[in-house]
Formats: sequence, C-alpha cells, structure tokens
Amino acid sequence: MHPYFFLSYAHTPRFGAGGPDPDMWVERLFRDLCGHVMALTDLPAGAEAGFMDREIRSGEGWSERLGAALATCRVFVPLFSPRYFASEMCGKEWFAFAHRAIQHGAASNERAEAIVPALWVPVPPSQLPGPAERLQFNHNTFGERYVTDGLYGLIKLRGYAEQYERAVYELARRIVRVAETVRLDPVRPMDYRVVPSAFGPSGSAGGGPARTLHVTVAAGSRHDLPDGRSPEYYGESALDWNPYHPVSQRPIAYVAEDVIKNLNYQTTMSSFDDEAGHFDSKQPPTRPEILIVDRWVVEDEHRRQRLAAFDQESRPWINVVVPWNRYDHQSRAKEAELARRLEETLPVKMGQGRAACRAAANGVANMETLGQILPQVVEAAAQQFLRHAQVYLPAGNTHTERPRLIGPMGMSEPPAPPPAPFPPDAYDAYDTHIDGNDSNDTDRGDADDSES
Repeated sequence: MHPYFFLSYAHTPRFGAGGPDPDMWVERLFRDLCGHVMALTDLPAGAEAGFMDREIRSGEGWSERLGAALATCRVFVPLFSPRYFASEMCGKEWFAFAHRAIQHGAASNERAEAIVPALWVPVPPSQLPGPAERLQFNHNTFGERYVTDGLYGLIKLRGYAEQYERAVYELARRIVRVAETVRLDPVRPMDYRVVPSAFGPSGSAGGGPARTLHVTVAAGSRHDLPDGRSPEYYGESALDWNPYHPVSQRPIAYVAEDVIKNLNYQTTMSSFDDEAGHFDSKQPPTRPEILIVDRWVVEDEHRRQRLAAFDQESRPWINVVVPWNRYDHQSRAKEAELARRLEETLPVKMGQGRAACRAAANGVANMETLGQILPQVVEAAAQQFLRHAQVYLPAGNTHTERPRLIGPMGMSEPPAPPPAPFPPDAYDAYDTHIDGNDSNDTDRGDADDSES
C-alpha cells in the first residue's frame, strides 16, 4: 500500500546520551494525524495512513523506502520550523515530491498542489525560501494559538490541549481534501545522490537577496517554420514551443521555469529573437542564464547567423539545454543533419554545455529527464556567474581578501566558495542513471525515453 501522506520534518538532536528523544512530540503528532485520516477516509484496516522517517539522520542518505514513499504518497506535509529550512535532507524531500507535481502539470497542463504545510514552530515570512513562500495556504483556519505558537507550543504548553486537538483535526481534514482533489501519479523513486535541495545551498533558504535566473528560448513560432516542419509543436512565440508534444501539454519554457523555481530561484524568460543583439560580453553578468535551443532553428539562416554571433561572445554563465523528442518522426529523420549544423553553429556553447552536463547538450529525450538534468545545468551556470560577476569593496575598507558581489545573487558577507551541486561520486552515478552507460560514454542522455 502507498502511504496516504508523507510527514517531512527536521530531526532534533538529543541534548545528551540517554536523554529523552525530542522527536517524540513529532511522533505523537504523526499518530494523531494517522488516526484522524483513518477516521475521515475509507482506508482499509492495516493501511499505511502516513509515512514518517524515524531513522534517517542528517548527513545520511535516503533509504529505498524513503524514496519510494515520496514517489507514491498522495500528500506531502512539511513541518515548518527554522531547523526545517536549514536541513538539506528536508529540502531534498521537498524537491522530490514537488517534482512529481511538476511532471503532472506538464502532462495535464493543470496545476497540482499537493503540499499541505504545518507550523511546528512559526517561521517569519521573510525567512521562508521561495518554494514555501509561494504556497497559497491560510494557516489562520487552524486557530489563533496555532498561528502564534505552532503545534510544538500547543503540544508542550499546559492548557492548550483543546487548541492542539482542533489544529490537528483541521490539518487532517485538509490533507484528506487535497488527496481527494489532486491525484498525482506514482513515479520512479529519485536517486538521493542527485537530488538537490529545494531550499538552495546551505544558508540561502531565506532572509537574503533573491537568487534570480533567466531562461531564453531559441525556437521558431508556428508562423515561420521551415518547409515540411509540423506546427503542432509550436505556438505564437518561441516561449510556446512544446517539443515533447503530445506527451506534454505545457511548453518547455514554463516546465523549466517550475523546475528552476523549485530550486529556490526567481525566474525571468524571453525569446532569443527578443534578446538577440542585446548581449554584451564586456558587461559583467547580472544573473546566471539557461539557453533552451530547438535544433530546427538552424534551418532559419537568419537565426542561425545570430546564434553563431552569440557563440563568439564569451558568456560562460549561460548554459545550453537541447530538448530532443525522438518520437517526433520529422526530427528523427533529420537528427544527424540538424545535430551537426547546431554543433557547427554553437561550437563553444555546445562544448561548454557538454562539460557542465553531457545529457543537456547531446539531446534531452523527455520531460522526466529534463527535470533530472536541469538542477545540474543551473548549478553549473550559477557557479560561472559567481566567478564572473562584478565585485566591489565594502564601504570604508580599501583592503579586503574576498570582495563582495553586486547583483541579485550578491551577499552581505564575503561569499563562500560555491558548493558542488552533488556529492563527488554522484556525477558518475548521475551519468549512468541518465544514459545507462559509464561517464565516458558520449551517447545522448535518452536511455529512459522508452517510457516517455
């Protein structure tokens, strides 16, 4: 049986050996929620009403059971607290579940919000990371004391038993209502080694300058396609390009935007046609960028020349992603020719993109693979941005070892070296997972396209 809901929380360390387990209060909440969910639904006796990780500790990997629960549960219930948003593992759990909703939205073209947050300890809005801040959720319906003290306060303080019972019951009702309204399909469990945190790198979850990233799409519209190219994959502008039609119902730009927002970024988007001529490599970057390219654009000589000119400018903070649907028969028939011409048009960018993420430049076979590789592409672009962004000296100080950054990813203190996107051994595992081969293979990252 699949768990009805997944309770995600940050483990609290014990104060000393043999001392009481501070997570026992979370376990009590979990038991109470399970009881209410069983009473409010027709789940059979013995069914797994909820899943709570009682064993995994910070710094350890996900168990297979943990990954399976995230891939199959109907509702995700994060327990908000300052410790929660500082936890990398909690961020991984959030990302894995939210990615299911993104895939569902791509396939159905309908928003699927199946995250029901609960206040364990109240967190000021200014300290919430982007994915949590964007949730449309009214905590006031659970009671005034719940909003001011959180579930931890209600469960610990004498005299608030009634308020605790009301809040837990209302939370269970909300879980059931969402589960009955939103039907997320189960997916294959994600490998924790290549799953990023939805809260961004450590220390960036909230309270600092917003992290921004720009997405540019180089593609045609249905009005200016080459002879013989079907318009069913295109719309009124490049941002309407949907290479994975008919499996996907949403344009790729908006799916990519959702994935990137789930990495705690704010995003902006534009067409390469609108951006062409506005790039200036002599100016420092203001944000990392992703360029999503349709190989068919090389059939338009004017666009091809603009892309070639763009490739001559040094902008390593812009990484390339090349979607390629091998079930698109027109594309498959011209695959070798279009791939060759794109390599000739963008030799620098394709080489740079292949170094950052081989599958992204060689052809992303389907929407599932896109969601898996985009975090790596974004992290590589962000690291290049940090290396090339403008720096300045703090006011009143002419001697500093590490200058500060200007721009939307700037920090109030000297920046630490950008973290690696995944553990050192995860890159080989990642390539193997995407391509089905070892990291020296040069084939496309499309081993999973049989399930597109």
